Amino acid sequence: MKSLTEYLTFNVPQRMDFVNITPTVESLVSQSGIQEGLCLVNAMHITASVFINDDETGLHRDYKQWLQDLAPFDPSSEVYHHNRTGEDNADAHMKRQLMGREVVVAITEGKLDFGPWEQIFYGEFDGLRPKKVLVKIIGE
Repeated sequence: MKSLTEYLTFNVPQRMDFVNITPTVESLVSQSGIQEGLCLVNAMHITASVFINDDETGLHRDYKQWLQDLAPFDPSSEVYHHNRTGEDNADAHMKRQLMGREVVVAITEGKLDFGPWEQIFYGEFDGLRPKKVLVKIIGE
């Protein structure tokens, strides 16, 4: 069995945004030489996410609004107990829980085996600082 491990770093200039990382992950799969296996992609920070969905701007706007409605940004300690610890990002932790930590995609014949329209995204919910994503590819 072969494997490849890579750490990607993102520094998103907005507090919340989504970055399509599919081309980068596809390039790593190609670089690995693995023809049949699995590709794990996971955010290594508790205020960031990795998820699969469609790369459509209206959908991304809908996600941002939905997340903001469910867990609005409020840096005060009046709304969120977590912010009483000196932090201001309780909402970002909740948004990450909703959007998920990681994805696993099958590799078939040397390519990510996606369904129609599927793409991999890095989701940032407490931006303006560098964060890492792990890409681990294993197989034959």
